[in-house]
Amino acid sequence: MKKRLLFLLLWIAAVASAGAQTPETPVIPKNQYGLPVVSSVALYQQLVAQHPEQELVELASYIPGLVLDIKYATADNLAKQPVYTLATAYAREPVADALKKIQEELKPLGLGLKIYDGYRPYQVTVKFYEKVRDSVFVASPRTGSRHNRGCAMDLTLIRLRDGKELRMPTAYDAFTPKAHTDYAKLPHKVKQNRDLLKQAMLRNGFQVYLDEWWHFDFKEWRSFPLMDIRFEDLKVLQK
Repeated sequence: MKKRLLFLLLWIAAVASAGAQTPETPVIPKNQYGLPVVSSVALYQQLVAQHPEQELVELASYIPGLVLDIKYATADNLAKQPVYTLATAYAREPVADALKKIQEELKPLGLGLKIYDGYRPYQVTVKFYEKVRDSVFVASPRTGSRHNRGCAMDLTLIRLRDGKELRMPTAYDAFTPKAHTDYAKLPHKVKQNRDLLKQAMLRNGFQVYLDEWWHFDFKEWRSFPLMDIRFEDLKVLQK
């Protein structure tokens, strides 16, 4: 009797398991370079519904005290013209959580983060590459950028008391050997500032991009697809 009851219970469990529907991960269409790129708002929403960590979070409203200086919404950038119509920054939710933690760690030092750029729509990467043709400082459209995945951050440190940036080796987006994260011929204080930023990022799940002291990649970037969703569309979704 016990064996029959056990068999019945196992059979019921097997039937229930077979009947359970697991939503399939949506197929991401490939572009002309064979890269899967999420360019549809509906597809993005579907991904977020299944995996909430895929959401692109607007950083200024997510992290208290965060300062933005979005160069790509101005003509003060490598394209010499605005490529964003909104001066804002987004990142995937786990990236935003890590940045929030860094901001909290810096506060007792009287310091904070200033963001130059975060998530970057894929078409902007294409535009940059066509302008510069240098895959050291600008990602190739054939590979896409970790910025396109919402997992790369361009940033620096500021003093909270006056908002001034700490001295760093170069200006943002300076295509020069001095921008390399190990460049040595610098004043001691500048190297200290660069290392302070680097260590804060490394402690919280980021990797250093060696050619740009300001650029850091979230270690889990491979888990997030390339995106080509406009800031304007993200704004509407978060209202």
